[in-house]
Amino acid sequence: MKATLFAAIAMLLSIASPAFAAVGPQEHSGILVWAFIGFFGLIVVAQLVPAALVLIGIARSFAVGHQQIN
Repeated sequence: MKATLFAAIAMLLSIASPAFAAVGPQEHSGILVWAFIGFFGLIVVAQLVPAALVLIGIARSFAVGHQQIN
């Protein structure tokens, strides 16, 4: 029984082949990579819009405050 088990394991290990990995740089990215980049861009734009509105509001408040002083 032991000899049969060892023989089966030896045969299994002898026919095992290495995984096929990419040899060089990939020429194209998958759809998931582009979806992640697009989602990241959407988050950045969604955060820039309120920031721009706040900056415009601050600039207007400085302009109105400056006009009230004169």
